[in-house]
Amino acid sequence: MKPSPLPFHAPPFSRIQDTDYLPAIEAGMKAHLVEIQKIANNPAAPTFENTLVAMERAGALLTRTTKVFFALTQANTNPTLQKIEAEVAPKLAAHNDEIYLNAKLFARVKAVYDQRAHLKLGPEGQELVERYHRDFVHAGAQLAAADQTKLRAFNQEESKLTTEFQNRLLAATKDGALVVADRASLKGLSDGEIDAAAAAAKGRGLEGKFVLPLQNTTQQPALASLQDRSVRERLFMASVDRADQPNADDTRAIVLRLGQLRAEKARLFGFKDYASYALSTQMAKTPAAAEQLMTSLVPAATAKARAEAAKMQALIDSQKGGFQLAAWDWQYYAEQVRKAEFDLDEAQIKPYFELNRVLRDGVFYAANQLYGLTFKERHDLPVYNPDVRVFEVFDADKKPLALFYADYFKRDNKSGGAWMDSFVDQSGLMGTRPVVFNVCNFTKPAAGQPALISFDDVTTMFHEFGHALHGMFSNVKYPLLAGTNVPRDFVEFPSQFNENWALQPQVFAHYAKHYKTGAAMPQALVDKIKKARTFNQGYALTEYLASALLDMAWHTQTADAPAKDVPSFETAALDHFGVNLPQVPPRYHTTYFAHIWSGGYSAGYYAYLWSEVLDHDAYAWFKAHGDLTRANGDRFRKMILSKGSTEDMAKMYRDFRGQDPSVEPLVEARGMKATTTR
Repeated sequence: MKPSPLPFHAPPFSRIQDTDYLPAIEAGMKAHLVEIQKIANNPAAPTFENTLVAMERAGALLTRTTKVFFALTQANTNPTLQKIEAEVAPKLAAHNDEIYLNAKLFARVKAVYDQRAHLKLGPEGQELVERYHRDFVHAGAQLAAADQTKLRAFNQEESKLTTEFQNRLLAATKDGALVVADRASLKGLSDGEIDAAAAAAKGRGLEGKFVLPLQNTTQQPALASLQDRSVRERLFMASVDRADQPNADDTRAIVLRLGQLRAEKARLFGFKDYASYALSTQMAKTPAAAEQLMTSLVPAATAKARAEAAKMQALIDSQKGGFQLAAWDWQYYAEQVRKAEFDLDEAQIKPYFELNRVLRDGVFYAANQLYGLTFKERHDLPVYNPDVRVFEVFDADKKPLALFYADYFKRDNKSGGAWMDSFVDQSGLMGTRPVVFNVCNFTKPAAGQPALISFDDVTTMFHEFGHALHGMFSNVKYPLLAGTNVPRDFVEFPSQFNENWALQPQVFAHYAKHYKTGAAMPQALVDKIKKARTFNQGYALTEYLASALLDMAWHTQTADAPAKDVPSFETAALDHFGVNLPQVPPRYHTTYFAHIWSGGYSAGYYAYLWSEVLDHDAYAWFKAHGDLTRANGDRFRKMILSKGSTEDMAKMYRDFRGQDPSVEPLVEARGMKATTTR
């Protein structure tokens, strides 16, 4: 009920009980609406200060409560929190509508918007006016009363369904974990991985057995190493069948209804489909623009994937395997091909990537070299789980900048994937500094064992910290425009850009050291990793494109022709876009595609590719101007990372780059050739 007394207003987790959330959220909603009504009913003429700035100041209790609550429902949930979430989700949707469908309030917003050309607000103030007006219109402020009533019902139902999807998928992922009875069946895994599987089984009360928990993606890491083909098939099928069986975890009816709801919602606004409605506020602007970028890469991606499959089939045949390459074989034989072509073995690499060293000597080191940041671990601040670590971040002038929380290990009560968010956003208006966190799902080692991770995991750490930097460097007055509050197809740009430093020679040499000896990775092995960067890219891009185009298919269906069956709709969509390769399943099948059903990326999964164009293009600029230097880092911070959403994203990028982005650096990085335009 009061701002936290801890540094940076960090959440006082040691004092917060599960039973505190519901009354705090309800009190927050009540207080917020009182503030909103006061603004709407203000007898004074509408001004920027008494309307928009007043709204920016409103809702402090609700904001700080929900920031913490929803962080925990994603990263450290339990039945109590899930029950509260199911109860408050429709209430919060209704609360949002009470604000954005308030006719008096919108009249004041519109009055300020109409006189914006005569207001001396500066670029950020002007952007705030534009953003508020756009958000109100996008939320239905201009709809007829009858349509607003329908919209309220749609929003509440959608909030219930997205919460139910999230909870069912969490249960399906836990229930779908592969249980193996004997150690011999896990041949191919390292001793540390087998010990972790034994520890996971023990944690579930399955003493003497082994458990391979599922990650959120279709493919599972263990598939690259498991020698027993039948075990590989069982693990793969456990992954693709989750949430797709007639049991309590089934999400099929939920996604069908969500797809229909969103199409009906778009029709209320006069759009032909939900993707058109959603993308109208993004950089891409239209589904056609997003699809054009993706489909232009399909021929090259699928051709390369088929060539990769042919190499693996030849290997199987040479080994007298007597079977056709299947989806559950891909990672296993890809690893063998990689060893043969590049003499690169994942088991050789992992000892040089100990998680703590990657964090301190890689992720943090790159941030120091580029931006002058330093980090100090804080053991005096409470956390929501013992695995979580807290670091205070200091700017180049040694002044405190932010707090950074790191939560890296997988738990059964944690949603799959990796993400960044904040407990406290930066705001000049509110006088708050950022408190941000990264969440991942790396395998937790057995007690006493080092946390050795793959290079993909290393890249994930750099990626999520790129988001964190975007939040920490925010230097914006108004909360609505601060930090990562930018379009979906721009928000992945800073994170994907930060991935480039994982393999930059100076940074890589600083952290890639053997966990036992501290010896640097031999240059020959480094060269193999670099040489292998374009390996398996046909598969990687095809599985991504399959999911992104599947997302677009679900969200370009029309309200009068909704999908009736999940498997047939998915198959037809993949066939239509030419990405239905049996050995290359989508990175996410529909029933466990959390990004689009509960993660805010509905009609937006294309954003990773859109942002990847920016990321590679921007890194090309860095390489042309001296690469890893403070001058370059400070320029990127000043012109991109600090600005939030205070101006048009395309203009912001052009000002930094000096030109529009080119797709060629992306195509080159992927090891392919394609002709496309932006």
